[in-house]
Amino acid sequence: MLWGTTYLVTTEFLPPHRPLLAALLRSLPAGLLLVALTRVLPRGSWWWRALVLGTLNIGAFNALLFVGAYRLPGGVAATVGAIQPLLVALLSAGLLRQRISLRTVLTALAGVFGVGLLVLRATAHLDTWGVLAALGGAVVMAFGVVLSKRWTSPAPLLATTGWQLVAGGLVLLPVAFLVEGAPPAFTARNLVGYAYLTIIGSAVAYALWFRGLRELTPTDVTFLGLLSPVMATTLGWLVLDQHLTVWQALGGLIVLAALVSAQVRRKVRPTPAVEAPALAAAGER
Repeated sequence: MLWGTTYLVTTEFLPPHRPLLAALLRSLPAGLLLVALTRVLPRGSWWWRALVLGTLNIGAFNALLFVGAYRLPGGVAATVGAIQPLLVALLSAGLLRQRISLRTVLTALAGVFGVGLLVLRATAHLDTWGVLAALGGAVVMAFGVVLSKRWTSPAPLLATTGWQLVAGGLVLLPVAFLVEGAPPAFTARNLVGYAYLTIIGSAVAYALWFRGLRELTPTDVTFLGLLSPVMATTLGWLVLDQHLTVWQALGGLIVLAALVSAQVRRKVRPTPAVEAPALAAAGER
């Protein structure tokens, strides 16, 4: 839900046409802050693992995300990105040996449909490179999520989060300067927006995200990520006075239903008590 506030902050507080700068300033300073607070550095294999995870979860994901956002209407980019729970479920089956059920597949497709109703517009046009970038962003983030579950760091959560944010920010640093050039002069309003994205939108939000990955399955966590477009649409309606249609409201309800369905576990039927004496007798024999 915190990530769903990014659109409002970007449009109302940040300088225009600087998406990669926004991605850089929300990741690298947040990572340095967490590393400074924890004073824990990677050890052994975690130097290269932090680089891989930071590139997938932060650097490459944000770069592809913003390319897709600039070349596509927001609704198209969000709808393409909504396939991430399905991608994570498929990757978890291959890399984590987790069973993928028909219910998970149907719930993921319902989530995509709901996000489409929520944010897609009839006038939206498709751009091939934009679609590929949005799809690539969903793929690299899905790999990052699954690998984050497979590689559980022994270090404190905030330290691991900081490593990934720093690694992702360092990957973004040359790309941002090559594509967008030197940063412009910031106003006080810009600084407030960047401070919010750094502290709340990254340091806090990513720490909660990676904590969720430690406690839940990757599929469960990525389904919760569908709350981002719901939050963005709700804030647009409440704060920016944007019009909310009946179809958008229906899409939001479908997304929420998919979220609930993804989190609810089927109860395992207990072994009937009448079997206990029979098993005991079999053991005695």
